[in-house]
Amino acid sequence: MGIEGRTYIVTGVASGIGRETALNLQRRGAVVVGVDKYQAPHVDRFFEADLADLASIDELAGRLPAGAHGLCNIAGVAPTQPGAMVLKVNTLALIRLTHALAPRLADGASIVNLASMAGNGWRDHLDQVTDLLSIDWDEVDDFVERHGLVEGPRSYFLSKEAVIVWTMQNRWTWRDHRIRMNCVSPGPVETPILDDFLETLGDRAQESVRNMDRFGTPSDVAPVVAFLLSDEGQWFRGANLTPDGGMGAHLALKRYGLG
Repeated sequence: MGIEGRTYIVTGVASGIGRETALNLQRRGAVVVGVDKYQAPHVDRFFEADLADLASIDELAGRLPAGAHGLCNIAGVAPTQPGAMVLKVNTLALIRLTHALAPRLADGASIVNLASMAGNGWRDHLDQVTDLLSIDWDEVDDFVERHGLVEGPRSYFLSKEAVIVWTMQNRWTWRDHRIRMNCVSPGPVETPILDDFLETLGDRAQESVRNMDRFGTPSDVAPVVAFLLSDEGQWFRGANLTPDGGMGAHLALKRYGLG
């Protein structure tokens, strides 16, 4: 698959999908540079950073090695966190780190952003999405006040909607260096934030879960990330792959009365 011997930067590497992605890449012979707020001894090189802090992000970008063959933006926080925190970590930190690192990646590198089925409704919230993608870091508090996102799950949905849209918008941004970018939108996955996710979303989540045979696991998602990093995924640009146990199909059929 063209992964062996290559170097990949993975954020959110201490647990969940980030951890499994790192292990999956190592099993394929890759070198993994891990980023997290918490220690991750299972990677080849580790950099501690707080992606809720702008100074920490910028410092991290300057310390990470140049020439990596891919960047996996997997770090994220749960919908139970305050709205400003969710939008900073899940969306704005991802964008800032990517812009800082993309010019330093190897030619032909791949960027993979972790979104979510929670972002599936981006078409219905374009005003909020475009507004979020237009603000600076120091405008987040005003943004969440203006849109009523201080608390509650809507900030999480919006954070993932924005990642999907931003990925599509920037599918060719670095094409002069043959750098491609795509995203992955899992359904509910057994990670440390699953319980928080289900609790916050309440009946809406439970209704969808009843139409699945099981929750996903990080090992269901990591190979999809690896595919997009590999040579076999090199013609994907701005795509959103959905390992979701059929949830996306269920929601689409329900929406259009085709159930």
